[in-house]
Amino acid sequence: MKTVSLKIDDSIFGETEKILSKISIPRNRYINEAIEYYNKVQKRQILEKRLKAESELVKIESMKVVKDFEKMDYAD
Repeated sequence: MKTVSLKIDDSIFGETEKILSKISIPRNRYINEAIEYYNKVQKRQILEKRLKAESELVKIESMKVVKDFEKMDYAD
């Protein structure tokens, strides 16, 4: 377990404290869960960007193959 010191905007801190008073969860646990969730979201976005880039590469390659097949069809 690591100890981290961070600065939180007053408005975010105030909102967090209001929520915590209603859900009875320790602040530390709440922040850990929030970071864990945000990490998952970021990983998903990184994967999505990578898949889009790779999909575009496959699309370009596929179009080249289609054009090659079309040339073969016309050559016959």
